[in-house]
Amino acid sequence: MRKWLGTVGLVLTWWGWAWADPPSQKWGMPLLFHEDFSRGLQRWRFSDPGAWRLIREEGNFLLDQYLRRSRYRPPFRSPLHIALIRHMVVSDFVLEARVRSTVKDYPHRDACLFFGYQSPSRFYYVHLGKRTDPHANQVFIVNQAPRTKISLRTSPGTPWSSGWHRVRIVRWASSGRIEVYFDDFSRPVMVAQDRTFTWGQVGIGTFDDTTQWDDVTLWGRVVLVAPRRKEK
Repeated sequence: MRKWLGTVGLVLTWWGWAWADPPSQKWGMPLLFHEDFSRGLQRWRFSDPGAWRLIREEGNFLLDQYLRRSRYRPPFRSPLHIALIRHMVVSDFVLEARVRSTVKDYPHRDACLFFGYQSPSRFYYVHLGKRTDPHANQVFIVNQAPRTKISLRTSPGTPWSSGWHRVRIVRWASSGRIEVYFDDFSRPVMVAQDRTFTWGQVGIGTFDDTTQWDDVTLWGRVVLVAPRRKEK
């Protein structure tokens, strides 16, 4: 019996479902995905693969987005560095991750979280910027036009340091409610409301900075959609 349980544990670990991983449910939504980057990058799709790599730090694998320049040219003004979870489309969801900003401090130092991603010209993103203004530290929508702020409430700025931080985004598609958390998961630092996109892929990245990521976890409700034709 112990041998059988050990084998099952190894299989579950390979798929990211080990018992040591996050809880199987959060806010009534099942665990869909957990990534510690120990198995490579085959479960991710990048806007510019050349800007990302795996590194190992004290025995732990990290996703390192190490180049600020990008070969990706979005159709409208929007982030350059996007890493999406492959083959995973959700409506309601909770996304959590650990992130470290690796760029020199400046007012627009940032990391981004992506959701409702349907195409390069249709998606939402959270910009966790060092200082708040109409183009930073807000929730945005890209809908066949340059990014537009949809935040109802935000913080004065995201307190980036050289260390690791925890981020979370919660999305309720039926109501359009969006909540963003940074380090303190008891109270959101940003709130938005929008129902333009009720499903899509989720992901991580930056606008044009550098970051490192670990322990990306997704709970949510899967949506099956017909493939979309590639945009011209």
